[in-house]
Amino acid sequence: MNKADIVDVLEDIAVLLELKGENPFKIRAYSGGARVLETMEDDLGEVIAEGRLGSIKGVGSALVDKIETLYATGELEYYTKLRASIAPGLIEMLDIPGLGGKKVKKLHDALGVESIDALKAACEAGEVSALKGFGKKSEEKILTGIANRAAYAKRHLWWDARTVAEPILAGLRDLPQVEQAEAAGSLRRLKETVGDLDFIVASSEPQPVMDWFVGQDSVQEVTAHGETKSSVRFESGLQADLRVVPMAQFAFALHHFTGSKEHNVAMRQRALSRGYSLSEWGLKPSSNSGSGELEVEPSTGSAQESGELEVSSEQELFEFLGLQAIPPELREGMGEVERYEQGGDSVPSLLELSQVRGVFHNHTTASDGRGTIEEMAEAAEALGFDYLGLADHSKASYQANGLDDARVLKQLEQIRAYNESGESGLHVFAGIECDILPDGSLDLEDSTLAALDYAVMSVHSSFSQSEDEMTARVIRAIEHPGTVMLGHPTGRILLRRESYKIDLQKVIDAAIANKVIIEINANPKRLDMDWRLWRRAAEKGLMCAINPDAHKTEGLAHYAAGVNIARKGGIPAEQILNCRDCAGVAQWFAERR
Repeated sequence: MNKADIVDVLEDIAVLLELKGENPFKIRAYSGGARVLETMEDDLGEVIAEGRLGSIKGVGSALVDKIETLYATGELEYYTKLRASIAPGLIEMLDIPGLGGKKVKKLHDALGVESIDALKAACEAGEVSALKGFGKKSEEKILTGIANRAAYAKRHLWWDARTVAEPILAGLRDLPQVEQAEAAGSLRRLKETVGDLDFIVASSEPQPVMDWFVGQDSVQEVTAHGETKSSVRFESGLQADLRVVPMAQFAFALHHFTGSKEHNVAMRQRALSRGYSLSEWGLKPSSNSGSGELEVEPSTGSAQESGELEVSSEQELFEFLGLQAIPPELREGMGEVERYEQGGDSVPSLLELSQVRGVFHNHTTASDGRGTIEEMAEAAEALGFDYLGLADHSKASYQANGLDDARVLKQLEQIRAYNESGESGLHVFAGIECDILPDGSLDLEDSTLAALDYAVMSVHSSFSQSEDEMTARVIRAIEHPGTVMLGHPTGRILLRRESYKIDLQKVIDAAIANKVIIEINANPKRLDMDWRLWRRAAEKGLMCAINPDAHKTEGLAHYAAGVNIARKGGIPAEQILNCRDCAGVAQWFAERR
């Protein structure tokens, strides 16, 4: 088990001990040990091999044994038994925003609740608001969190869904009976979250394909096993559907099961206006071309017998209907059919992964990251980047070990020394993620911000402000001369927390007026600012930066999820800072001074 995973286990132990009401000193020993381990710059394997772990301040003898056991075996009996000793419902309650170990224990002790359903009932009865330390607002917040959890339970992050889908798609393509296979649905459209997985296969021998699909080791439940359609469910709750069609129908089925309902309606209407009916089964002359919606039964004969037109690819389908091929990620029913009919400047040139030269807004062990400057730079270079921006938290984010002015300047010196060492061809830009305080002022001195290459300003507190207050707060920060980028502008956490109230149109206009970049926070849990806002914002001149907000080396790869959002938003490369070379980025920063 690596260091980051061990930190997660220690932090989890601390929360579980809170649930059991253990001694606060014992709890702090685990949470403090996790923090020490997280910020330790030496290689953990070397420290253990040299017997130095016990000499590190904050790591007591009990922790030494547990850390070494986890590192060597990946398992810890103490942790397993501790987790098993707590009612699963109490652990599930920790998923509700605002409920930590102490509050869950208090709810359990005072009201006897051991499940989310019981907690909901207690809130609805007004029992929670009557408890000291909670109140009516807390009760309402818990109910909102429970409602959101239920609504989100049916959806999954795109990043997680892709991880499940890729081996399935590879396995389907390896089957000798499969002529062609693709993933469809919201996964193919690169939506932030995915309801279920859809796979479309072309084959004249569907039975062996179906048998393979339902027989995968990862399948927890087979919910349907038919001749041409099967459905399975995985342990995560994610469902996957497989449809097998003849090769002649593959392009139509793939198009139909990829597009949103609105996109498919627009495409059917376009086909009808040209005298054809379009469905998942095919394209054929229509007998009622002016009637709008048309129910189409699956064809049983050949294309020639039924009068259907032969189309071998989605591109041919679009061309037949007088359109340039619409990329899957744009098939959302938001005017793409009209744009791709007009062609020319109305068709966006979508960003490619290879155009991203580096990323900004990433964290190190100086705050709450798990990689040193050197480790983060090495990982960025391995991804083929030319540069990397590091922006640790500022001091107001005390829970993230945020940096005060002196520590910021010290890290700046370390980054400059790294660049001057010639250790790598990659250049590291020195930045900061500076908190926007509740009144819109910034968390660091102007002189500190001026010394850095750039600063990302973000809201991390007082999320309950009114829309007017939050909007004014963020705009005040944007108008500060030290602000280069605005970080995660709505504060949303996908499938967990809604955005705070803010007038983003006013924020976008202020950013353009002050030459401030708004980021796409590429963390798969955020993907903020939302793609639905980007097309119009980019047309108005807003600049973008794709920032993975990486807290460990593996997190840098999340920039790919940010590219998805840039593609869905149709942001041109010339308005994405990451597409500039190192000199171009340095020039942009210099011109902002």
